Amino acid sequence: MTPAMVRVYVIAEDPVLRHRLRELLAEHHDFPVVGEGDVDEASAERGADVIVWDLGRDPVDLRRQIAAVPAGDIPVLLIGPGAGMADALAAGARGYLAAEPDGRRLTAALQAVAHGLLVTDPAAVTETPDADEFTAAEALTARERDVLQLLAEGLGNKEIARRLHISDHTVKFHVNAILGKLGARTRTEAVIRAARQGLITL
Repeated sequence: MTPAMVRVYVIAEDPVLRHRLRELLAEHHDFPVVGEGDVDEASAERGADVIVWDLGRDPVDLRRQIAAVPAGDIPVLLIGPGAGMADALAAGARGYLAAEPDGRRLTAALQAVAHGLLVTDPAAVTETPDADEFTAAEALTARERDVLQLLAEGLGNKEIARRLHISDHTVKFHVNAILGKLGARTRTEAVIRAARQGLITL
């Protein structure tokens, strides 16, 4: 993969959605579609850099479909209703966009996912944070917010330490504090909660 090119494999049960994705990507020459099909075929696909799977605006049995996210080496970007974002990321998807993204948002997300970043879409969030979550968010320090932003970009502790010029131990301390304040069990869950509250830019 060249720095500018991202090869895409398209999944969508609805042929109309597949056609729409192909049309959007055809407008951007750096995102060639190398194939399309179902989940099983995508799992065996070796010519793609990213799999984009459009679940549609109102999919049948959303949780079952999300549970079928391919577990191979190729990162997956899911497109679907807002209610599915948390489940999708927990199932292993590397990104999630609200249904019917435009070409700019789609290609930006594909580029980010292809380069190892975690992508969430504030427009895909339908839940309203409760008062406890708002209180926890307000308790985050400026440095914790810096660390949280870098977590959202997919950086590990060592990379965060280098970026912020602090020690690995200090990063671990901040991460643990972030998880505690946001009531999250994992980094991914913390990023999801932070995105829902507008604490980070994705």
